[in-house]
Amino acid sequence: MQLFVSIFNKALRQSIVVLGLMLFISLSGLFFCVQPSYAVPFTTEKPIFPSEQLTPEEKIDRAYEYNRAAGLREEDRQQAYEQAVKDSETPEQKVYERNVKDSQPNVIEKAKELVDQVTGK
Repeated sequence: MQLFVSIFNKALRQSIVVLGLMLFISLSGLFFCVQPSYAVPFTTEKPIFPSEQLTPEEKIDRAYEYNRAAGLREEDRQQAYEQAVKDSETPEQKVYERNVKDSQPNVIEKAKELVDQVTGK
């Protein structure tokens, strides 16, 4: 009989310890609320929807808030976009001619510099 009581007490203590640990683990989850890393934070300032996108000026201003280099890159990106929109409205031949004209002076100037260097002028 005494063996039965000691086994029963041991089993009771173990089950109480297990239940206590389970309770501790479940309650500790309430205190450590970790948000998923890929969750998009909800802001009331400007919701991010396709219908409510930022204007080009707002994009540039936001880029300058990060740092100056990001702002300059955003301005260059906007200028390239505006140029591409303008190019899409004009015939392809004019775009090609403009690109050729833009590249030719650089090549001609470099060739002149090379000739001057070779001749020693």
